[in-house]
Amino acid sequence: MGDMAAIRANSVLPARREAITLHTADGLELVGEIALPLDREPVATIVCLHPLPTHGGMMDSHVFRKAAFRLPALAGVAVLRFNTRGTSSAQGTSQGEFDHARGEAYDVAAAIEYAEFHDLPDIWVVGWSFGTDLTLMHGNDPAVKGAILLSPPLRFSDVEHLEAWAESGKPLTALVPEHDDYLQPPEAEERFAIVPQAEVVGVEGAKHLWVGDAETVLDEIVRRVAPETAVPLPREWEGAMETADTSAYNDKNLAAFKDVPVPGPQAD
Repeated sequence: MGDMAAIRANSVLPARREAITLHTADGLELVGEIALPLDREPVATIVCLHPLPTHGGMMDSHVFRKAAFRLPALAGVAVLRFNTRGTSSAQGTSQGEFDHARGEAYDVAAAIEYAEFHDLPDIWVVGWSFGTDLTLMHGNDPAVKGAILLSPPLRFSDVEHLEAWAESGKPLTALVPEHDDYLQPPEAEERFAIVPQAEVVGVEGAKHLWVGDAETVLDEIVRRVAPETAVPLPREWEGAMETADTSAYNDKNLAAFKDVPVPGPQAD
């Protein structure tokens, strides 16, 4: 028996990780990564849609980075991350330019298509902040089983997108921080009431960026996409474990953009 070591923010558990390129229908190449369980087939798949790139959002934003570091090993979940058009991270820069949730429709489609083409099971879309708008607007694809929204601001998406999800009948969970900057649990309950199957989960003490609450988020994701996996997930690991250098992400911390105006939808 080996020694048990605490799983920390930068801990990287064993997985099959591969840099991928997504190809959009409008001709762009997007930087991405797929992380798969090392010694088994995945039980489910999450496609991660990151926060606003104009405010530091990227495929390496901390919740999604930790999902890729941990979930393949702890829950058998495949994690597909990518940079939407014009977005940069330590992994690289995707072609194109930020398009206020319009051209990003092609980005979301390309990611779902990749998962479907590679026969990844039980595809769920997990959006965070701006990524929740992309999920609601463009993630209601026939190949998608359901969606999980982290800190949904409902800024770019509107009633017609919620109505489409309601009609689909697909599971839709919104994890809403108690102290969110844009939409807090009481209002979220009202806004999502249009979707009968929507589950709004208020997270006590949490804020929009989920700093200090990533473990709670990962547990709630796994609870829905891989219900046969016991949660809370282990906080310790026995065996090989690497430590990631995350210093490259410091200048893109979402908190660094707190005084920058947040873009909204653009009229045609």
